[in-house]
Amino acid sequence: MQTKLIGTALKFRQHKIDQYDTQAEAIQRRALSRLISKSRHTEWGTLYGYDNIRDYEQFAARVPISDYEGLKGYIDRMRHGESDILWPGRVKWYAKSSGTTNDKSKFIPVSQDGLDDLHYRGGTDSVALYLRSNPQSRMFSGKALILGGSHAPNYNLPHSLVGDLSAILIENVSPFINLFRVPSKEIALLSDFEEKMERIAQYIKDCNITNLSGVPSWMMAVLKRTLEITGKDNLCQLWPHLEVFFHGGVAFTPYREQYKQLIPTDRMHYMETYNASEGFFGLQSDLSDPAMLLMLDYGVFYEFIPMDEFGKENPTIVPLWGVEPGRNYAMVISTSCGLWRYIIGDTVKFTQKNPYKFIITGRTKHFINAFGEELVVDNAEKGLRKACEATGAQVKEYTAAPVFMDGNAKCRHQWLIEFATPPADLSAFARLLDQALQTINSDYEAKRYKDITLQELEIIPARKGLFDAWLKEKGKLGGQHKIPRLSNSRDIIEEMLRVMSCES
Repeated sequence: MQTKLIGTALKFRQHKIDQYDTQAEAIQRRALSRLISKSRHTEWGTLYGYDNIRDYEQFAARVPISDYEGLKGYIDRMRHGESDILWPGRVKWYAKSSGTTNDKSKFIPVSQDGLDDLHYRGGTDSVALYLRSNPQSRMFSGKALILGGSHAPNYNLPHSLVGDLSAILIENVSPFINLFRVPSKEIALLSDFEEKMERIAQYIKDCNITNLSGVPSWMMAVLKRTLEITGKDNLCQLWPHLEVFFHGGVAFTPYREQYKQLIPTDRMHYMETYNASEGFFGLQSDLSDPAMLLMLDYGVFYEFIPMDEFGKENPTIVPLWGVEPGRNYAMVISTSCGLWRYIIGDTVKFTQKNPYKFIITGRTKHFINAFGEELVVDNAEKGLRKACEATGAQVKEYTAAPVFMDGNAKCRHQWLIEFATPPADLSAFARLLDQALQTINSDYEAKRYKDITLQELEIIPARKGLFDAWLKEKGKLGGQHKIPRLSNSRDIIEEMLRVMSCES
């Protein structure tokens, strides 16, 4: 009954989202107008004359493209308590995410407006579209297991916090959501992930869990520990009414088969969301289509830089209505958290227009292009899936980097893979992965031609728990921290190989 009532209440929102099909440009122009109008009296708005900006064309001509380094000075002043800098009022919360070349961490401002019309609205819409796709759902007849990170005081300012976005969301969530959410806030916000995992597992083993939300890797660790404690073979035995996992943060492909084993029922659904520290941008509107719907009427305005021009002095920058399906773009956002024409670092490819649907293809910095092969994360995920399907293997974690030249003047890609189920023949798996990448990526295929530029890739099997050990060494175990999948340098893979060699 509760699920039906909530579904009925969300029908209005479902109809608003349907307007994305025909009114995308108008919706986005209104979103930009609201952002500019609200920020016109801030320091940034005054600097760039927001009072006199009337449309997107003026905005694009006047306001520069920015990245974290460009906004860092403003953000640090905001963190120290200054008001009306990038967004009206004083911003009290800052989402900590992976750093830049010069800093260990980035601190993304999360305003109250951003919480309401970027992050929480995305959560509400995920439920709205899921219930429309599944009218027989009973997800509100039980509890939602929502995993989060931790937070800490921000420069000891009163009521100001810095930490994982998930922790900020849990800290500020409405009392209504708390009626359906587990574990308790006290446990959810613990900073020690191993202690938190143990306490969550003990907490939820006797609950009626109907839905899950979180990063697939950390959710998997918690679920497996819960099964160990209870002695159950799978989650269907423990939670017979479990029906959906709202997941995001990392690609789901490496975990899909493992979740099917944990939850062996066709009644289970998986819904991908694109909820980053900078905002909530997309979600699956059709669970049979892996592409996500771009959310247009939030506190965010989108622009895109074609990746074949990214890094050039004067790249083409297009608004949403200027994108071409099938082309790889770096995403640029302006948001109600005070990020203006900000390069978020993710790359996307649109699969269609009207409505605009897309897939995340990787990161502007997470790729391998040491030899002109332009390998992106989307290529890697598809290649691994093909190799796994052919061999029955399952990949838990991986990272890859170039070998620029070994003692025999050979160049190749080196993959460090932790298998959940190893292949019977590692050489055959490597060959299948290499062949799949050539099929998927014509640049990689060209560089592999007759082994002239690149030789066949190499796979190093990682011992169990290596990636977690590396994250723990860097103080990033748990929360929303992710394994960098591809790197154009060997820094990350060498660190992991060092950790493995020290323990052998």
